[in-house]
Amino acid sequence: MKLIDGKAIAAQIKAEVRARAEKFFERHGKQPGLAVVLFGDDPASQIYVRNKIRACEETGVRSFTDYLPADVTERQAEEVVRALAEDEKVHGVLIQLPLPAHLDGKRLLSLIPPIKDVDGFSAENVGRLALGEAGTVACTPLGVMELLRRSNVSPEGKRAVVVGRSNIVGKPMAMLLLNANATVTVCHSRTADLKEECARADILIAAVGRPAFITADMVKEGAVVIDVGVNRTERGVCGDVDFGAVCEKASLITPVPGGVGPMTVAMLLQNTVAAAEAQEG
Repeated sequence: MKLIDGKAIAAQIKAEVRARAEKFFERHGKQPGLAVVLFGDDPASQIYVRNKIRACEETGVRSFTDYLPADVTERQAEEVVRALAEDEKVHGVLIQLPLPAHLDGKRLLSLIPPIKDVDGFSAENVGRLALGEAGTVACTPLGVMELLRRSNVSPEGKRAVVVGRSNIVGKPMAMLLLNANATVTVCHSRTADLKEECARADILIAAVGRPAFITADMVKEGAVVIDVGVNRTERGVCGDVDFGAVCEKASLITPVPGGVGPMTVAMLLQNTVAAAEAQEG
């Protein structure tokens, strides 16, 4: 078993992003700009936003943050997002999820132009991914692909199983693997014979949101196991994989924390610089 060090790989990507940001500044006289809109005072969301701001500072990306109260009206929220969409200093706009229940998330996300959609959630960018065309890809699944690439794991010809079908991770993850010529199975809560499906995987991606859900008897000997889960329990943070048992069977595995998590922010920065380069020409 060998650990895939997400922190180290994310640091490499951040160094590459910083170099691109410096070239961008030399060419255009301004920094790539990332705007984050945060609603309410959810503690986890606040931590994520602080991490993004810190990462921007480390890589030469200018950060803009709008903190809006949880009881903000739909109209007020739309005005903020529209203003950021039109601001030439802002190259990427990110709406921190989850949103207060009274806000229409689809509506707000639709106000972000696809070229500024650095989260890769817009219908146009998701459609481009489905068609195998160039576009912005959701940060977490894109980070998983980069972990595989930099660990010399090619999905081509491999059997890949994705456990989880969310719009943010599971579905785009499956499309990325399919575009990389893997044979892909997507499993979920209603999958029959889930254990057998997982045990056939050469590459197993766990993104189900349940602590230690993937057990050793669900993993093929020598499989590559990527744990996307982040679960807060009484014992601390853990992933969707029973790490202690599964690491005895996996050839490569990501830890939690320190695996996929750091990659999500790194890929967000990479998407932001790419968006800036596309917008400025």
